[in-house]
Amino acid sequence: MGGSSFTSDQKTAHVTSDDAMVTTSCRVTSIQAKGNSANCAVVLYDNAAAASGTAHTFLFGEEGLQIYIPGSGIRFKNGVYCDLTTTGGVTITYN
Repeated sequence: MGGSSFTSDQKTAHVTSDDAMVTTSCRVTSIQAKGNSANCAVVLYDNAAAASGTAHTFLFGEEGLQIYIPGSGIRFKNGVYCDLTTTGGVTITYN
């Protein structure tokens, strides 16, 4: 019954500037970001290579961002591209 008997299909990706985070289809299940000022933003695009396509925008301040997405998460059919605004970095958990 120990923790060694459990398996997980979760992975993480981290960026500190605008960049592709995942290049294949996935479901994002959590998002964490560092706040650097009062007007921070993380925009996750359903695209593996550029800031275009369906966008999910998260706005926050100096307190940072920590979101768990229940159920199956947010589906990204074409990968995940991240666009950061006054944000020190973002980490996603996906499967």
